[in-house]
Amino acid sequence: MTPELMAILMFLAICGVLLLGYPVAFTLAGTALAFAALGSQLERFDPSFLEALPNRLYGIMTNETLIAVPLFVFMGVMLERSRVAEQLLDTMAALFGPLRGGLGISVTLVGMLLAASTGIVGATVVTMGLLSLPTMMKRGYSPALATGTICASGTLGQIIPPSIILILLGDVLSSAYQQAQLDMGIWSPETISVGDLFAGALIPGLLLVAFYIVYLLGVAWLKPAACPVPSAEERGAYDRTLLLRALKVLLPPLGLILAVLGSILAGLATPTEAASVGAVGAILLAVGQRQFNLATLNEVMRSTTRITAMVFLIFIGASLFSLVFRGFGGDEMIKALLTDLPGGVVGAMLVVMLVMFLLGFILDFIEITFVVVPIVAPILLAMGLDPIWLGVMIAINLQTSFLTPPFGFALFYLRGVAPPEVTTIQIYKGVAPYILIQLIALGALALWPELATWLPGVVYGE
Repeated sequence: MTPELMAILMFLAICGVLLLGYPVAFTLAGTALAFAALGSQLERFDPSFLEALPNRLYGIMTNETLIAVPLFVFMGVMLERSRVAEQLLDTMAALFGPLRGGLGISVTLVGMLLAASTGIVGATVVTMGLLSLPTMMKRGYSPALATGTICASGTLGQIIPPSIILILLGDVLSSAYQQAQLDMGIWSPETISVGDLFAGALIPGLLLVAFYIVYLLGVAWLKPAACPVPSAEERGAYDRTLLLRALKVLLPPLGLILAVLGSILAGLATPTEAASVGAVGAILLAVGQRQFNLATLNEVMRSTTRITAMVFLIFIGASLFSLVFRGFGGDEMIKALLTDLPGGVVGAMLVVMLVMFLLGFILDFIEITFVVVPIVAPILLAMGLDPIWLGVMIAINLQTSFLTPPFGFALFYLRGVAPPEVTTIQIYKGVAPYILIQLIALGALALWPELATWLPGVVYGE
């Protein structure tokens, strides 16, 4: 049995164990150690590779960028508990009430604001499902259109900064970019930051929101029965009082987004520093909503600790997996495979995007970011791809896999809170047009990389 074959078998074994429902972090580490022991017995693996593990773990512990993860998680969970989403949805629905399809547009815009405020896909989809799905069904919306809009809007947290996936991707791509330059003989490598990736993802994220709204307006025009106009009693009075209420509800979260994202893009703060501002701002918003007390703080801190521990345990497990994978020569095998593909860099990029899309059916974005990206990114970057463009392409691709039946995570999140009369088939039908929109956006970004690279160049002068 060759080392390369063992690398392939190890990867397949991990996918199989994950499908059985075992925890991701322990699956990555346990399977890697088992194959390392087997490979050592068969004299196909050098155990000295594992000596690098302590240094990798120390690097994770001392990485200041990763401190932003628990801070942004705290910010998102605190906002989820402070009823910001509920008030935003009520107010936006009233504002767009007279417009056919206005409630769907409201859900999309609130999903965008929550994405920029929390960056947590599961929390956003569940929150939007609990708050908006009953209202949309009550007002006569097609179940497919309602569920599809909620799922798609909830996944915007993958691409609209500040997003947790962009923080993790930024850290992984920074190391991969430096490795790619060293492999090319560049001994003073350039770096990319999380701020670069935030700036690069902003325009594609807003473009997706615009595509969603255009689709909803098209449905309202072509199939008016799918999204009827609410009655005067349902939408309430449209007057100056409503506008003042809208300003009162919108300004605090918009101010928080501006403080966090604006400080990063303006170079006034690092993502970690901006995340601390966001955490404090989320507490102040909860205080303003009269939703803050010691019980809430305790609950938020427990949830933050649980999510952060999961992320870092996966990171540690993925580090061990990548060491064993490299010890079997898996990285060289992948490099040879991608460089020998027909079509050069275009063919390699297409294969990597397809593999990541398919892996998104069974793996979470965190596992793909920590396990797959460190293997393929140095190879693609050494072929001359822009690291910011590559990061945004990966983020949109993973967002699309969140929506794709039958295993899309967003579909499971919504299925868990949807009423029994909403069938799984209706949810699948509802997300199909949004998957097509995602693919169109991915194609547009592939044809015009400037959508991702222009803003970082303007902001940071790159």
